[in-house]
Amino acid sequence: MDKRNALRVGAVSAVATLMMLMTSPAALAATRDDGDDPGKGLSTVDTLALFVAAPLVLFAIIAALVMLPALGKKK
Repeated sequence: MDKRNALRVGAVSAVATLMMLMTSPAALAATRDDGDDPGKGLSTVDTLALFVAAPLVLFAIIAALVMLPALGKKK
């Protein structure tokens, strides 16, 4: 692929990405629907526990369960 085609491909993909971002309906999330009853928001500690600590704990448990049979074997 020569330089001109690479530039054309880059320009087309950049314009396509820009158009997708401009037409995304993220702004519609600010309007409330009928029957929408959100609860109170999460605190910082709750957010960190839910999205950081819980996955790390689950990863450690799964890793331990996977390594447990290998640790029990004697050579």
